[in-house]
Amino acid sequence: MNKFICIHGHFYQPPRENPWLEAVELQDSAFPYHDWNERVAAECYAPNAHARFVNSEGRIQRIVSNYSRISFNFGPTLLSWMKEKSPDIYQSVLDADRESQQRFSGHGSALAQCYNHIIMPLANPRDKRTQAIWGFRDFESRLGRPPEGMWLPECAADNETLDVLAELGIQFTILAPRQASRVRPLGESDWQDVNGGCVDPSMPYLVKLPSGRSLAVFFYDGPVSRAVAFEHLLQDGERFAHRLTSGFDDQRTWDQLVHIATDGESYGHHHHYGEMALAYALHSIEANHLARLTVYGEFLEQHPPTHEVEIHPASAWSCPHGVDRWRRHCGCNSGGRPGWNQHWRQPLRDALDWLRDQLAPGYEARAKAFLKDPWAARDDYIAVILDRSPENVARFFSGHAARELSEADQVIALRLLEMQRHALLMYTSCGWFFDEISGIETVQVIQYAARAIQLAQDLLDQDPEPGFLKILGQAKSNLREHRDGRQIYEKFVKPAIMTRETAGAHYAISSLFESYPEQARIYSFTVTQEDRQLFTAGTARLALGRIKVTFEITRNSDTVSYAVVHLGEHNLSCGVRCDGQPEAYAALVKELRAAFERADFPEIIRLIDRHFGQTQYSLKNLFRDEQRKALNQILASTRDEIHNTYRLITDRHAPLLRFLADLRAPAPKSLQMAMEFVLNSELRRQFESESLDHERVQALLAESEQAKIALEADTLGFALKAHLDRLCEQFQKAPDDLALLQRFESAAALAHALPFEVNLWKPQNAYHTMLQTVCAQPCERAAQGDEHAQAWLQHFKALGEQLGFGVDPCAACEHQP
Repeated sequence: MNKFICIHGHFYQPPRENPWLEAVELQDSAFPYHDWNERVAAECYAPNAHARFVNSEGRIQRIVSNYSRISFNFGPTLLSWMKEKSPDIYQSVLDADRESQQRFSGHGSALAQCYNHIIMPLANPRDKRTQAIWGFRDFESRLGRPPEGMWLPECAADNETLDVLAELGIQFTILAPRQASRVRPLGESDWQDVNGGCVDPSMPYLVKLPSGRSLAVFFYDGPVSRAVAFEHLLQDGERFAHRLTSGFDDQRTWDQLVHIATDGESYGHHHHYGEMALAYALHSIEANHLARLTVYGEFLEQHPPTHEVEIHPASAWSCPHGVDRWRRHCGCNSGGRPGWNQHWRQPLRDALDWLRDQLAPGYEARAKAFLKDPWAARDDYIAVILDRSPENVARFFSGHAARELSEADQVIALRLLEMQRHALLMYTSCGWFFDEISGIETVQVIQYAARAIQLAQDLLDQDPEPGFLKILGQAKSNLREHRDGRQIYEKFVKPAIMTRETAGAHYAISSLFESYPEQARIYSFTVTQEDRQLFTAGTARLALGRIKVTFEITRNSDTVSYAVVHLGEHNLSCGVRCDGQPEAYAALVKELRAAFERADFPEIIRLIDRHFGQTQYSLKNLFRDEQRKALNQILASTRDEIHNTYRLITDRHAPLLRFLADLRAPAPKSLQMAMEFVLNSELRRQFESESLDHERVQALLAESEQAKIALEADTLGFALKAHLDRLCEQFQKAPDDLALLQRFESAAALAHALPFEVNLWKPQNAYHTMLQTVCAQPCERAAQGDEHAQAWLQHFKALGEQLGFGVDPCAACEHQP
């Protein structure tokens, strides 16, 4: 009997992109990172690509990829974000799949996933098909091979869902043990009841489907998977390995598989250093010959199913009530909110189902004028989502156009397809998973619905918004101030809806705070200047312009005129209108310019009102990232003024603070706050500068320790991390620069002087790579007496020690193949 182990990680984040910008905006709750995707990537996805192996003293010995030795899937929408925002991690994932094929008999570690994580049993047949096709094609495009297996979101399955996978050629999926109902050996008639999670997880099973197709299913080990996710098993890699191997049963007479499945974020995000426990466990299993590591595709090829299984209809891994967590108040929630309920889930789903069914006939009827088969075109639209280049869009239409389409026809067809894309995105499962309808995940899916509604209002002879809100209003919030789904739509969704006017207003206002070229890409929009005039008088500025705004997703374009006046600080007023009349714009410029030259600012405001109507825009209407940039510029002088004032106070009273600290007497709160502000501010400025003053930093740290000042760990740690990352990039480009190496070494030493942890992931990875690629020549030259090489090696070794390595550079070179 042979023993095999497979660990599956489901790596996923809900799509967080603004439906109009096609980008993730600033999320303050993820501070000090820009957004939650970036934060989880830093805490989990990156560390698993380069997991640390440490010795008994905690020194790094080597760095390995976990992805190449486990089974995993990444959500397609997450990979799309990662490709643009974290290309190094993205490439590491792709490389790991290729490496795993060499390790596992030609079978890759990666599995596909249904596109945007919808609960498949709750989808209609048409949406099931599109979700599976998009997930399949997305995987194929990125990994360069067809997927063998497909992860079902929340492991939610029914026979219809499994049949869709089998029709696509998917060979297997992974389910929870409680989803199995009964089993029997192939060819036999008697069934064995395995309800309650009693199915033997050590083998694959075959599901025979009503269509005549079949699909293999693996039921993961429930107790060990729960221990990883919820019982702190990842605190100790050795204990993790032991728990995995304890799943083998010597009474079994067949080759057996112990396998687990959890959220991949367990390894680093949910459990700090979980990726190191995973790396150690994998190493321990292999090094001690406890079992052979495998992936599902390899095991299935070598061990075809010998038993048949029937699964429960509409079941999932995170809800014992079937799939009720995503359609009604079933009792499943995140916990910690006594008195709350989730009765809002059903009217939310009812509203989205109603909207879907309202849009479908209109889409089909309108799209038939442009597309041979509107639903086949939707299935194939993933090709455009993956590559929106003009050449690829032309290829798409060459295969699906019902006739020769003009540019205007293509714009309409693309907008219709976008309406359907958002009608799919609005079913992302996270909208129902948590406890409150006003949560960011639920607001996100309602925003997708709003985008679909907006496109329907423009394209179809209908306005579904009133009917949608009538049903959504039945979804009652647990928070009195939010009342119900309709109120939440009005408060959080409606203000986010972007029009051509709001896009123009964003450009107009932000152009006062940053320079744009004549043609600028702003998120999913391209803005082309047709005219721009800027007038200044002291701190006052007036910008007038005429621009062409093109939404790159659908190629829809509009000409927009604008006027924006900034009277200093946050006092700003902007007017925007869509028109194609150059004469009206010329009159606008003439009148506003004359008023500005007279410094008649009240008249400027009146003219903006007269030319653009009562709808005016301000800093509140900027997209979140640009709004923060503008506010930072506006507040810069205020911050400097506050800092200088506090600096005078602290300089004068610093001796008193030290005296009080020495007596262990409480300092006046106002003085303590001033001191905290100044020291944290000055340290942050040092870390953000291009050249650190190490003596000054050490003095500030000593002062903060002596005065018992609390340092802002997140802010300062992130700032020093960014400084070290910049030095790392410079050193990689010029590894022979001894002075740069010394600066890098000194900066790395500061990380140990701070009373909190600094993320050294990027410098450590670079150092590990350079041990293998750069050290050989300096070691050889140093052995021949080259003094520069000897000095370089001395400082390079010292850098490694500061970065946590416990290897000798020249010894590491000798062990390279």
